[in-house]
Amino acid sequence: MKTTMKTIASVSFTALLVACSDGGTAPTASDDGMQSDATEESGDTAENIEAGSDGTLNIYSARHYDSDKLMYEAFEDQTGIRVRFREAGANQLLETMRAEGENSPADLIIASDAGALWRFKDAGLTQPLPEGEFEQLIPERLIEPGRQWVGLARRIRGVAYDPERISPVQVDEWQDLADPSLEGEICVRSSTNIYNLSLMAEMIEKWGAEEAQSWADAVVANMARTPQGGDTDQVEAVAAGLCSVAITNHYYWVRMTQSGSNATREAAAATQIAFPSFGEGEGIHVNITGVAMAANAQNRDEAMQFVDYLLSADGQHRLVDETKEIPVIEDVTWPQGLDAIPEFEDSDTPLDTFGERQSEAQRIYDEAGWN
Repeated sequence: MKTTMKTIASVSFTALLVACSDGGTAPTASDDGMQSDATEESGDTAENIEAGSDGTLNIYSARHYDSDKLMYEAFEDQTGIRVRFREAGANQLLETMRAEGENSPADLIIASDAGALWRFKDAGLTQPLPEGEFEQLIPERLIEPGRQWVGLARRIRGVAYDPERISPVQVDEWQDLADPSLEGEICVRSSTNIYNLSLMAEMIEKWGAEEAQSWADAVVANMARTPQGGDTDQVEAVAAGLCSVAITNHYYWVRMTQSGSNATREAAAATQIAFPSFGEGEGIHVNITGVAMAANAQNRDEAMQFVDYLLSADGQHRLVDETKEIPVIEDVTWPQGLDAIPEFEDSDTPLDTFGERQSEAQRIYDEAGWN
């Protein structure tokens, strides 16, 4: 009965979405994040998601994976708490919550990037999470200082490269991508993408704005083409010989290696993945998928039970097995395929910096001509 109700609700919610969307294309599981054209939604209709209902939990999620729906069902089976969810791009969810105001039924917000979560916080759409066991389970860096959000999984921004044309030393540090020897060799997506904004935000924090601007200027000069497509498209461009270095999040590359498509697996096999550091001893750019408590959440107890579940062994497996993100809990087995990524050491940059420096990051990209 539960599956039938969700299926019917999904149809009606899609109809509602078509009436108000900007006509963008729906995202796939390979390109999630903050794209404004992410219009795929599912779950109960807005009318059926009610605030303050005992024994229910309302989730607004910027993720788009079938495995998340199975994760919700597993939580329902364990706790008896009914999960109702709305999926869309993070920007769309943020604007929806703004329009709903104090009447928003959202209890939890799930987004893929600390910079995205910061946008909800900055808009006044979150509240501090109650103190809980999560503070002893995960590194302090993965918890926003005011507990406005908590990290659930790690995601690394790195590069995929053609080992026949590029040596590992040429992509050992982010500064290496600015070297003139890579002229015409770099593929990357738009500067407005949240992943690139967060990367630049950390560069500003690590190096200062002047050096970060010089880096952006040099990378634009080294681009093989105008920024376009998603991260998977960049890896495929390397395999096709259009460039030799692609900036990408690790899990896109890992999912390609595990793909059911021969062509996709072959494209990944033609490349190698590397995690550039910000300099000797400075660590690498590690971001998160995280969760925040909505400002007007009515089902707070149920929400915290779900956060605790996501940070259990079962919750972590269900959260990352399909996405190929990296668990945040020690002693949790990593998803198949992650054994192919290099060892890494997290940077110590506070994750809220990724949001605080977003506007400065975009200004630097704009001045560099990074479309």
